[in-house]
Amino acid sequence: MPSFPHPGSVTICEINRDLITAENLSEDRAKDTYGKLLGMVFSPVPFQSDQLARSPSPENNAEQAIAVEGKGIVTTLQEIVNDSFKRLFHPNDVNLLPEVDLQGVTWHQHKHIIAFISGSNQVIVRDYEDSEGKEPCILSNESQRDIKLLEWRPNGGRTLSVACKGGICIWAASYPGNAATVRSGAAAFLGTLSRGSGIKYILVDFLKSQSDEHISALSWSPDGRYLASASFEGSSYTIWDVAQGKGTPIRRGLGGISILKWSPIGDYFFSAKFDGTFYLWETNTWTSESWSSTSGFVTGATWDPDGRMILLAFSESSTLGSIHFASKPPSLDAHLLPVELPEIVSLTNSQRIEKIAWDASGERLAVSYKGGDDLYRGLIAIYDVRRSPLISASLIGFIRGPGDNPKPITFAFHDKFKQGPLLSVCWSSGFCCTYPLIFRSHILP
Repeated sequence: MPSFPHPGSVTICEINRDLITAENLSEDRAKDTYGKLLGMVFSPVPFQSDQLARSPSPENNAEQAIAVEGKGIVTTLQEIVNDSFKRLFHPNDVNLLPEVDLQGVTWHQHKHIIAFISGSNQVIVRDYEDSEGKEPCILSNESQRDIKLLEWRPNGGRTLSVACKGGICIWAASYPGNAATVRSGAAAFLGTLSRGSGIKYILVDFLKSQSDEHISALSWSPDGRYLASASFEGSSYTIWDVAQGKGTPIRRGLGGISILKWSPIGDYFFSAKFDGTFYLWETNTWTSESWSSTSGFVTGATWDPDGRMILLAFSESSTLGSIHFASKPPSLDAHLLPVELPEIVSLTNSQRIEKIAWDASGERLAVSYKGGDDLYRGLIAIYDVRRSPLISASLIGFIRGPGDNPKPITFAFHDKFKQGPLLSVCWSSGFCCTYPLIFRSHILP
């Protein structure tokens, strides 16, 4: 039977298809369940809207955590997304606006460092390898306005890209003996509140968008050289050579882009629009094939570890879609197949999947859904996934967050954690929690 977290409990981790719960957030409980296996504990990071007054958190008084009152981070993140979409649709359609899975939390590829949106204009960075303290760094700057999403740069040290109004902020870690360098020709930026260790993050560049467009889609090439960006306000997407600070627009007429995703190998590129069309590109000649959906537009997209298939969520469906390539790159011959998750409807009574995340091993899929009945509302479903060769998924159970009526705002996997997937979730109750998923792999080495 799938694991179900009873109301009032909080999920701690997975141990071989069993999702372990506790009565409240507890570092001791985490140490007992997975700390000895992993050699470390991923403590929750409290956060709040930068527009709200602070109040003591009942969940973690010992560390003087900060809770979110009222709408809290729901306002900070979800309404930021909704405000953007209102510009795209007629006002009468406001109540019909689905939400795109903007990446509000991201793990560094090779370090135990997490970054997430903690307010409309600020980002929190938490380094779990920092032995000197548990205080996170807070990144803020006058150029960083109305943040939409963020992503660590692959193979780029501790470099973080933050999509916001007017462009992309590029932050880099600076510490004694290895100072961050501002790009030649770029204005010198200062500014971050840095607490804890001697590491400080510096805004080393600002990639300015055309016509001050609001960047709402972002994806790094796997080698970390190029950064793709797009705006719901623009008519094309841009490929940036970040070292040079130069951007090249790709095919105008692609207005209303919702998602960009580079494949893990770099030979394919995915883009989707709000009108239900989406494109597969091969990056050798930048040619593409267009597709269209009858289930609304693409709200979430995630590649498999080998970059040979991509899993999609749609705005008006409880069924996922998987695009399988029929031959090797640069071929664009592909097939779109359904991936059924029947429990989303039968157990939760929800009719629409909201967000998805797929871990780098390809064995764990996290799914949030819209609405649902009182018992299942606000949970995240965890699936065991097999690819042999088609995708099949079996439900393991559900994750429940801390606080009153928590809802998952954004979530992502740590792609390179050796002991198994780490799923991090930013909850509406004002905590970013990390859940180790520890299991015996069914993939032979």
